[in-house]
Amino acid sequence: MSTNDWIGKSVRRVEDKRFITGMGRYTDDIILPQQTYASFVRSPYAHAKIIGVDIRAAKSMQGVVAIYTGADVASVNGVPCGWQVNFKNGDIMKEPKHPLLVADKVRHVGDAVAIVIAESQAEAVDAAQAVNVEYEELPCVVNAAEAVKPGAPLVHADVPANTCYDWSLGNPISEVDEAIHNAAHVSTLEFVNQRLIPNAIEPRSYNSSYEAATDKYTLYTSTQNPHLIRLLMCAFVLGIPEHKVRVVGPDVGGAFGSKIFHYTEEALLTWCTKKIKRPVKWTSTRTEAFQLDAHGRDHITKADMGFDKDGKIMALRVKTFANLGAYLSSFATCVPTYLHGTLLQGLYTTPKINVDITAVFTNTTVVDAYRGAGRPEATYLLERLVDLAAHEMNMDPAELRFKNFIPPFDGINQPGYQTQVALQYDSGNYEGVLKKGLEMLGYENFRNEQKEAAGNGKLLGVGFSTYIEACGIAPSAVVGSLGARAGLYEVGQVRVQPTGKVSVYTGSHAHGQGHETTFAQVVADKLGISMDDVEIVHGDSEAVAFGMGTYGSRSIAVGGSAIVKSIEKIIEKGKKIAAHKLEANADDIEFASGKFTVKGTDKSVGFGDVALTAYVPHHYPAGLEPGLDFSSFYDPANFTYPFGCHIAVVEIDKETGNVILKRFIAVDDVGNVINPMIVDGQIHGGVVQGVGQALFEGAEYDANGQLTNGSYMDYCMPRADDVPMIETAGQVTPCPHNPLGVKGAGEAGTIGSTPAVVNAVIDALWSGGHKVKDIRMPVTSERVWRAMQN
Repeated sequence: MSTNDWIGKSVRRVEDKRFITGMGRYTDDIILPQQTYASFVRSPYAHAKIIGVDIRAAKSMQGVVAIYTGADVASVNGVPCGWQVNFKNGDIMKEPKHPLLVADKVRHVGDAVAIVIAESQAEAVDAAQAVNVEYEELPCVVNAAEAVKPGAPLVHADVPANTCYDWSLGNPISEVDEAIHNAAHVSTLEFVNQRLIPNAIEPRSYNSSYEAATDKYTLYTSTQNPHLIRLLMCAFVLGIPEHKVRVVGPDVGGAFGSKIFHYTEEALLTWCTKKIKRPVKWTSTRTEAFQLDAHGRDHITKADMGFDKDGKIMALRVKTFANLGAYLSSFATCVPTYLHGTLLQGLYTTPKINVDITAVFTNTTVVDAYRGAGRPEATYLLERLVDLAAHEMNMDPAELRFKNFIPPFDGINQPGYQTQVALQYDSGNYEGVLKKGLEMLGYENFRNEQKEAAGNGKLLGVGFSTYIEACGIAPSAVVGSLGARAGLYEVGQVRVQPTGKVSVYTGSHAHGQGHETTFAQVVADKLGISMDDVEIVHGDSEAVAFGMGTYGSRSIAVGGSAIVKSIEKIIEKGKKIAAHKLEANADDIEFASGKFTVKGTDKSVGFGDVALTAYVPHHYPAGLEPGLDFSSFYDPANFTYPFGCHIAVVEIDKETGNVILKRFIAVDDVGNVINPMIVDGQIHGGVVQGVGQALFEGAEYDANGQLTNGSYMDYCMPRADDVPMIETAGQVTPCPHNPLGVKGAGEAGTIGSTPAVVNAVIDALWSGGHKVKDIRMPVTSERVWRAMQN
């Protein structure tokens, strides 16, 4: 074997065999001895006082094991928020309690008032319906901009103006105001980045048990990060020593961010199982999933971008109201700020930027990270403004981007690019991805086709989106200074067995990314062995020492790098063992293609022989301990910064406003690529989700706080025939600060695609003489038709 035998190859996913043959094991598949089942009594109101809860009739029903209400858990801590953001004046953010069950008043539809535990799921549901709750309905507020106005109903009595925090970043606002005032042209956009519902194929599910003899708990949970759930639940909610709690994340059927967070149900079931001395399981219904899985996005924004007479961007001013919902979810506070505000430099050399964020409580479901998490919102803002400015200044949108791009830099020979909003980009060649995208599109030919289409009752449009994202969420020191209440390193243990087979224990937990394939490729490549000889273990706090989980496109950049660091230690120790066997100096040993060789000779020993010697140390270096097993905690030096260019082509029917997505081109630079097939799959899935936001999806609350489209009959998602074959290409600008040179790919498709599609719709309308600045997403045929009439 030669170096790079596995890295860079489109190896089929090894985990798929069990999934497509029905052998996956999900939390709801797990049935424990003496299993009980839970159902919740949830509020039908968005805001109401609880006058009384009568459980007498329910408690006497067949099969009921126990019923608990908010009064029973009133002394238990609420679930915590994992990120502190301060007001711009230095005051600490408002952090009201998020109780496991509500005792005083409900603050959103679906707020849990009681839990019913029974012998069967059906009996639990029947008994929950028999619990009688008397409410006094209160006025509610669902819109973030309205919630801060005088006289708006207060979600929490101790949170003035419903404001969690008011935060700003960038250059002094006076400097930005002056630059905007002096600009030759100013483009202004007021828009809503609408609320989205994650809709993972597997609903959330938890199964918690308690063993009295050992005083130990086990929680099976459909989570993205088992160790973090254990930490939050033990240290902040229930006060249980961590060594007494095992958290297992079995196979997870998708998440898109919605299973990062510590939900109240996880802690409550763990509290209940000790009370009844039996396992308790709850699996969300699809209705509960729509209502209660943490939603995403929901920003109301006004943004101004100023240009000089030649089209150079002079300044950007942003004011956003971010809806957090009724409580703080685990990472809700950092999404509008450190994942959104810090990305508003984009790919451009904008010299003056100021962003002001007001984060607001409303009587709605919590809002937190959803695929992309803040980066899609930032990209949408920037890319919509740049395209709009191009139309208003009668400039080509591609040329306007070229004029404003940050010049290429590799982060080695040229330093990283310091932005106006705190971050320093690692490496980039931004003009390269746009050039490649234009070539794939055939830009000049398209503009000719666009002119011809207008005579045939159709409008053609092209939309561009050149994006950047911050991934590999870390390093700990940086995120700690920004308010993170946890470290964001990753752990990788590599254990070489006596036979030369390798077991890898990673804190990164898969929910569709293909970790068992890509991590095995890295290990096989670095050690010169077969992928079949590599086992990847994840998702169990008892098997894996620690870990920070999977989110923010961090798995390969942080988790993979931790594994590489452990492999480097194994190779270093292997050289000492090999040197002893070959009667050479360890400094003269080199390792490649699965063999330790004395430099300049043909004397070598195989990796398997060295592994066996490590465990049968009869002929062994003095003072060197046996075994070949190392762990590493990898804490990156910086975020990674993938980037790319997405181009959408749409066709609009003049009579109906119907939008058809004709082409979609994605040119992404995610650094070095471990498995191109898996990266393409991630891009495809992300693009479809981004197209969903642009054209189809959006959670709608009425004035009473009711989710009016909380089912698949009402919440529209893209289907196969809504999306053309996605045309993908790549560019490689390695990350200079991690050992694999990777940047991350899991969210790129979602970040770049949404503004590309909306920009294409606006471009089509301008080509037909309809000078429309914006259409609220989702851009439905009705909204397009109305825009043409106006």
